[in-house]
Amino acid sequence: MKKEETREELKYRVLIIYDITEDKPRIKLSKLLSSYGTRVQKSAFEANLNKKQYEKLIFELDRYVGREDSIRVYKMYEDSEVITYGKVDEAVFDEVIIV
Repeated sequence: MKKEETREELKYRVLIIYDITEDKPRIKLSKLLSSYGTRVQKSAFEANLNKKQYEKLIFELDRYVGREDSIRVYKMYEDSEVITYGKVDEAVFDEVIIV
C-alpha cells in the first residue's frame, strides 16, 4: 500500500458551526454540509471525513461567508472523545452498516 493511500484512510471527526445572516447562503451552506455529514443542532454539523473530503469541504466553505458571517471548523481525530447530553444519534459515526 502506498504512503499516500494510508493518509487517505485517516478519518477526521469534524464539527462545523456557523452563523450566516442571509437566508439564501445559509440554506445553501446547510445543503452542502448535509452532503458531508449530519445536522446535530440548528447551525452545527458533524461528519467523518477522510483527508480528501476534508480538503474539498474546506475549499468550498469560503464562498458562503459574508462580511458579518462566520464558519468554524473543528477537526478532531478518530480517537477524540465526544460527550453528549440529551438526545443522541448513535448512527452518526458508524463506519459500516451491513444489511
